[in-house]
Amino acid sequence: MPPTPQQRRAARHHQPVPDTSAPLARGRRAEPITVDAVVDAALDIVAREGYEALTMRGVAAALQTGPASLYAHVVNKDDLDELLIGRLCAEIDLPEPDPAVWRRQITSVCTQMRDQYLRYPGISRAALAAAPTNEDTLRLAEGMLAILLAGGIAPQTAAWGIDSLTLYVNAYTLEVSLLSHSGNEWVVSRDELLSRFSKLPDTFPQTKRYAAELTAGTDHERFDFTVKLMLDGLARR
Repeated sequence: MPPTPQQRRAARHHQPVPDTSAPLARGRRAEPITVDAVVDAALDIVAREGYEALTMRGVAAALQTGPASLYAHVVNKDDLDELLIGRLCAEIDLPEPDPAVWRRQITSVCTQMRDQYLRYPGISRAALAAAPTNEDTLRLAEGMLAILLAGGIAPQTAAWGIDSLTLYVNAYTLEVSLLSHSGNEWVVSRDELLSRFSKLPDTFPQTKRYAAELTAGTDHERFDFTVKLMLDGLARR
C-alpha cells in the first residue's frame, strides 16, 4: 500500500541528502531540490503571475527539472498550498499576550496576515482550502488564541473568533487581489458606481440617497473598520 499524504509529510524531514556527485545533464538544475526551493519557486510564480498561474509543472520548470522530481518533496498541489501558507504564517510576528493591549495585538496579527497575502495575489484561495495541520499555520492560530484568552475572551468565543477573523482576512485579500489583478472588465471605479447608482429607479431610494456611503473607503479603511467591529463583538460576549 502506498504511503498516505500524512506519512509522506512526516517523512519529509527524514529524507536523505541527495547525491550531487554525479555529472549533471546540460540545462539541468545545479543545486539539489529541497522543500524550501520548491516553496520559493512557487511563491515567485504567485508574486509575478497570481495564484491561478501556479501549477506543479510551472514550479518544476522554474527549478529546471521535471514535475516528477517535485513529488519526492511535495505530495501534491494541496500539499504545496499548505506549505505556502505555512511559510507566510511563519513570517508573522506574534507578540507575548498582554491583557492591556490585546486588541492592538490581535489587530496587528490580522494586518500582518493581510499584508502577507496581498504580496501574493490570490494566495488566500489556498488558505481558504487548507486545513490547519501545518505547524507554522497552527503556530499562528495558537498565538491568536493566546492573545484573545489573555484579553478575557471565553475559550469557545475565542476559538470561533479566530475562525471569523481569519475567514475575513482571507476573503478581504482575495477580493482585493481579484479587483487589482484580474483584468475583469466588470470591475468599475467609484465614480462609475456613483453614476450608476444615481440612475437607478426610485424603487432603490436608500441606495440612491446613501450612494456616497456605500462606495466610501480608501486603502484599508473597510478592513480596519471590520476588524474593530469583530473585536468589539467578541469583547461584549
